[in-house]
Amino acid sequence: MAKANHHRKGFGLKDQVEAELKSEYEASLIAQLRANGYTLTRGRVTVKLAQAFGFCWGVDRAVSMAYETREHFPDRRIWITNEIIHNPVVNENLRRKNIRFVPLDGSGKKDFSQIASNDVVILPAFGASVQELEVLQDRNCEIVDTTCPWVSRVWNRVAKYEQADFTAIIHGKYNHEETIATSSRSKNYLIVQNLAEAEWVCDFILNGGDGQEFLSRFSKACSKGFKPTEHLNRVGIANQTTMLKGETEQIGKLFERTMLTKFGPSEIDFHFLSPGDTICDATQERQEAMFKLVDEPVDVMLVIGGFNSSNTGHLQEIAEARHLRSFHIDGPDCVGPGNTIRYKSQADGKLLTTNDWLPEGEVIVGVTSGASTPDQVVAHVLEKTFAIAEAKAV
Repeated sequence: MAKANHHRKGFGLKDQVEAELKSEYEASLIAQLRANGYTLTRGRVTVKLAQAFGFCWGVDRAVSMAYETREHFPDRRIWITNEIIHNPVVNENLRRKNIRFVPLDGSGKKDFSQIASNDVVILPAFGASVQELEVLQDRNCEIVDTTCPWVSRVWNRVAKYEQADFTAIIHGKYNHEETIATSSRSKNYLIVQNLAEAEWVCDFILNGGDGQEFLSRFSKACSKGFKPTEHLNRVGIANQTTMLKGETEQIGKLFERTMLTKFGPSEIDFHFLSPGDTICDATQERQEAMFKLVDEPVDVMLVIGGFNSSNTGHLQEIAEARHLRSFHIDGPDCVGPGNTIRYKSQADGKLLTTNDWLPEGEVIVGVTSGASTPDQVVAHVLEKTFAIAEAKAV
């Protein structure tokens, strides 16, 4: 039953904050691109924009709720437990509205000690762990819950696994806020980041192995007291909603084949549960649009989004799989000075800088952005790109 101080909807103030949201996040250049079939030529540069990109419904909802919260509680201290979404511009705008971010203590854990009973706490689009909710409820503060409904959908699936005594196999990143929140809702869980890790686990299920090696390998990615020989006999698949859809599907099919091989068709329903499709619609749409874009003639690709944005990183992976010259940047500050670009390496996560990223002559630039990236950020990146081309033409 919902508590009176736990708000899961806005406060009916969308009209009051809409003008501010539009001025801070929308852009006429992007509207022009949409109206022109997602293509625009300026000088020697042609931009091709993915037909699904940028802010998704869940992100738009979360940001709007945060702005409404400030409007509804003008005199209260407002906190947020983490970045509301993985975009530096949006989070900085919240700081400017005097919304505080829960600090970390010396060990890197969130320090809730400063939060008082009269304070308001916003839960980000990724959600919050069960343990965090318990701390906040004990402090009797006002909670504004912007958790994306797609994330909640996965939580419901994991809760069903828990009730049926299945271990949740979660395709995700063990240190990502969403996966932390999801795993907190399961007594027994194992997190696999990719197909290679899933294959290692499935080999263990079929052929056995060193239990200590298993626990060492997944020491940060499994539940407390995890027993691989016991807890991998009945498994259900779940996922971080921003992972690559195709890889999540492959992992699900791999575990299904593994359990079929080990237990036989007549016992499969007792040992394996599939979640159906729990990659969010927006993530799927952006990935599908990216697959179409990389199949078109493109000289260089820009993937725009927070460096810690999972869904943006997976868009970059699609470009790299096509061996395109591509760069994951988090905004216009990464472009320049001159024809330089600062970007995140998918190989090791380091930030690198390269010169002459924009080729000479007529050039086609493919562009997409993650679900947490405002149109205005994309527009500023494009304006800088056009400026580089114009400068070299002089």
